[in-house]
Amino acid sequence: MIDITLVTLNSLIEFKKPHPCGGKIWKVLRTGIDFKLECETCKRIIMISRLDVTKRIKKIIEQKVEE
Repeated sequence: MIDITLVTLNSLIEFKKPHPCGGKIWKVLRTGIDFKLECETCKRIIMISRLDVTKRIKKIIEQKVEE
């Protein structure tokens, strides 16, 4: 299981199942009790709970370091 605390703003994450548009890659726009994610394929923005993200995440593709 992926450690969800490693996910930061502007990180790219991959879900296990694809979005209806076919994309699996999501950009993190907001973290907290729920996450705001943007699909990298169709640019749709969704809000999803932290629990659902921990269940659906496959891997962290790119992790941005905040300065």
